[in-house]
Amino acid sequence: MIVHQIFTDSPLRNFNYVIEGNQKHCYIIDPFDGDEILDFVHKRSGIVRAIINTHEHHDHICGNEVIVKKTACPVYAHPNAKGKNPSATSFLEDNEEILIDNETKLKVLDTPGHTLAHLCFILEHQERPVGVFTGDTLFNAGIGHCRKGGNIAAYYETMENKFKRLGDDVIVYPGHEYLENNLNFTLSIEKDNDNAREMLAMSKKIDWKVKTYQNTMGQERKVNLFLRLGNESVKSSLGGESWSEFEVFKELRSKRDNW
Repeated sequence: MIVHQIFTDSPLRNFNYVIEGNQKHCYIIDPFDGDEILDFVHKRSGIVRAIINTHEHHDHICGNEVIVKKTACPVYAHPNAKGKNPSATSFLEDNEEILIDNETKLKVLDTPGHTLAHLCFILEHQERPVGVFTGDTLFNAGIGHCRKGGNIAAYYETMENKFKRLGDDVIVYPGHEYLENNLNFTLSIEKDNDNAREMLAMSKKIDWKVKTYQNTMGQERKVNLFLRLGNESVKSSLGGESWSEFEVFKELRSKRDNW
């Protein structure tokens, strides 16, 4: 099994993913440019088995039509995407599994928040969680907004119940490249976060057109404010020393929306 992370260089800096199984069977997550993805798969002599959409926003489904037209593959999506994702043919429930090959599978997570039709997927290899495809729910050093069909309370519960339990070595595969901007936001709130400062210096050296990069959940816990809700430095910076973690979460998202 190989995970190919493809930076689209689109205005929204989307990532596409091709999960290539050991029989060259390929599962495409959130295609932005259908022709580009098909060209990538064909150069590897791959066979497109399915498209998987994390959610219904246009930049995550706009490559579907070309791929479906040329391969007749199914398109998996959240049940709440019915009527919003015109390409969707199959709808996935929480804890369902998609078999990639005899050693690899995706486990479905129902992850409302960014939208109420959002799915994330845990990548399991040889029965061990090794990665998570997060769409717009969790980015490197940040999270998505709630402005287009989302819900902040549901988002908080998703982070608490679905992401905080993931192991430190699980690799995060986000839907967009926002690393540098998100780290700058972290340091605007948590000015003494040396891990974020070091990662920011590293991020400035990455040429995303030629190189990819992923954080682990362990790294995210060190730099992602939305996983550091109980940190006293964070709460003090917000003026919310007595706030609940949900109140901290809401205030962070509000500040990020206007930052």
